[in-house]
Amino acid sequence: MFTPTFLAPPPPPRRKSAPRARGEGEFDHFVVIDFEATCEKGRRIYPQEIIEFPSVLIDAATGRVVSEFRTYVRPRHHPRLTDFCRELTGIAQSDVDAGVGLDDALRLHDEWLREAIGDVDKNDGRFAVVTWGDADCRTMLEQECRFKGIEKPAYFDRWVDLRVAFEAAFGGGGRRVKLHEAVAKAGLQWSGRPHCGLDDARNTARLLVELMRRGMPISITGSLLPPAVLRQHEQQQQQQMLLVPCGGAAAVCCYCGVASMGGVMEMPGSTERRCFYGCGNWTPASGATCPFLLVGGIVASLY
Repeated sequence: MFTPTFLAPPPPPRRKSAPRARGEGEFDHFVVIDFEATCEKGRRIYPQEIIEFPSVLIDAATGRVVSEFRTYVRPRHHPRLTDFCRELTGIAQSDVDAGVGLDDALRLHDEWLREAIGDVDKNDGRFAVVTWGDADCRTMLEQECRFKGIEKPAYFDRWVDLRVAFEAAFGGGGRRVKLHEAVAKAGLQWSGRPHCGLDDARNTARLLVELMRRGMPISITGSLLPPAVLRQHEQQQQQQMLLVPCGGAAAVCCYCGVASMGGVMEMPGSTERRCFYGCGNWTPASGATCPFLLVGGIVASLY
């Protein structure tokens, strides 16, 4: 069985210590993550499974790395990595073959975090998970845990999308900025291999420290509704959907309380060509505000 890596922190940076994020987003520590998952060029693998689980712990007061964690995760449904996936991520087949299940990866990460900062069950704002984009927590981890019936720590249900703070500081130019572009625009040198989960997390952490040094507030930008509340909302929206024909004029509200956005599923699978309603507050820069997604009737033709 693969043994998770607990890495010693690198030497402290030579620049002045980063100031603690102030106001609403004040934290003692930041837990920076960046998952890598099964993939194929030109199409999506379903179910997509996490294969690298890295985490970098940052002291919010000093900007220094406290500790690092990484474990490889063994995919259950697509155990053989594609050539594209191995080339993109640098992860070898032997790495995932010797990896742990996602449930064990979550447990090991939780044990590592508890050892580093103490009790994590009652997170009263002492630490926050940080990602680049919403996909890691809102999509990748959440959907895989649901699909496999795995319970994950509650602290993964709310997170800081660092892209929001970066675009507030530097602007996004009307498109979604990639991590390596953001690092360069902030005047930093990229360190490591792109699409290596741990290296991506390290560079995200360095960008986080730089944004704090520039005085940018760091606060929670994304969250998931508790499962019980989410089920209640889903049931209510399903009842509403029965009264709203696909493409009808009546509005279906998302969890934000605003009219949802409609579209047609293009992803191959059981929902292909079906109409759907998603979060009405979705933007290209920040994605969806709430996890609302309701799939309706099939569309006879896309043209």
